[in-house]
Amino acid sequence: MRTEGVTPTHPTDRQAAGATLAHGRVALDGRWTADQGGAVEAAAARIARAGAGQAVIVDMAGVARLDTLGAWVLERTRAEVEAAGGRLTYAGLRAEQRILLGEMHLRASEPAAALRDGRIHAVLDGLGRRVVGGGHDLVTGLAFLGEVIAACLRVAMRPSTFRGRALVNQIEQVAFRGVPIIVLISFLVGGIVAQQGIFQLQRFGAAAFVVNLIGLLILRELGVLLTSIMVAGRSGSAFTAEIGSMRMREEVDALRVMGLDPIEILIVPRILALVLGLPMLTLIAALAALSGGGLTAMAYGGLTLEQFLARLQAAVGVHHVLVGLIKAPFMALIIGIIATIEGFAVEGSAESLGRHVTASVVKSIFMVIVLDGLFAVFFAAIDF
Repeated sequence: MRTEGVTPTHPTDRQAAGATLAHGRVALDGRWTADQGGAVEAAAARIARAGAGQAVIVDMAGVARLDTLGAWVLERTRAEVEAAGGRLTYAGLRAEQRILLGEMHLRASEPAAALRDGRIHAVLDGLGRRVVGGGHDLVTGLAFLGEVIAACLRVAMRPSTFRGRALVNQIEQVAFRGVPIIVLISFLVGGIVAQQGIFQLQRFGAAAFVVNLIGLLILRELGVLLTSIMVAGRSGSAFTAEIGSMRMREEVDALRVMGLDPIEILIVPRILALVLGLPMLTLIAALAALSGGGLTAMAYGGLTLEQFLARLQAAVGVHHVLVGLIKAPFMALIIGIIATIEGFAVEGSAESLGRHVTASVVKSIFMVIVLDGLFAVFFAAIDF
């Protein structure tokens, strides 16, 4: 940027913004402020016409006052001149004017990064951003998991600091109060799966094998998966909303000021409650789903209760029950980590809170399904 030494003249504050053109040079005067918006826009239009296709120097020495609006209009005009093939430089800048124009120049440059060169470019750009975002989320999750493990070790070394009442309260919220809805949903799903299975197996005269179907499907996959999804939607979203609200009210910062670790106080009890509560809920959900499937099998398949129980005992073993129970703590850990990370990411607005609660539920359900698939491959590989 080329500047020239011009002795500044300071008009009175009541003078409106103006621009005087002479031989490729525009001398500005008056107040380039928000209260002079009309005059500022008119003067900027004259500058844009003067600079179209040629170089123009804008002399700022006579400007009595420049605020954010005036600087933004000048930078917008400079961009218009350059787009028309001209060039605009400033002269006679004072230090505060140079800083303000520089800030407006940076702000004006930011939207250019969002320009797209076409549909394919936009799709690839969006895909790349999501991949990078996924990698960032993975690294953040691993780092947060390390912090939680370290906090658990500190609590184990100093049991007197552990908040037992908080753990009991969270187990009540996660497990006991979640039993009714989980039992209802699991019972209905078990009945639906059994009904559809009977309708298909009757074609081959093998309706009795629906007991094998629902027994293996519920105990190994469906029970823990349904429970995890419902816990992610119910308790995971609640964790995110609670911690996010504390962030908005600066309660988390207050804990740090008091010398307390938010991880120990807020996160450890919630994650432990999930790890302890989800296996219990999984077992209850499996029993409810088997009950729903059994009633449906007796109603549609002509089986008696003794036949259903006998075939179920022959079809499944203890290791099938263990498969679902082994998955549950890992899914609980995933749900807890994602929910609390999203809670800590909440900023100071209701929109941010809603966005992160939604992200918490979506990410938790996605990761639960992915983890269930990985476990299915692992157990199949070891023939368990």
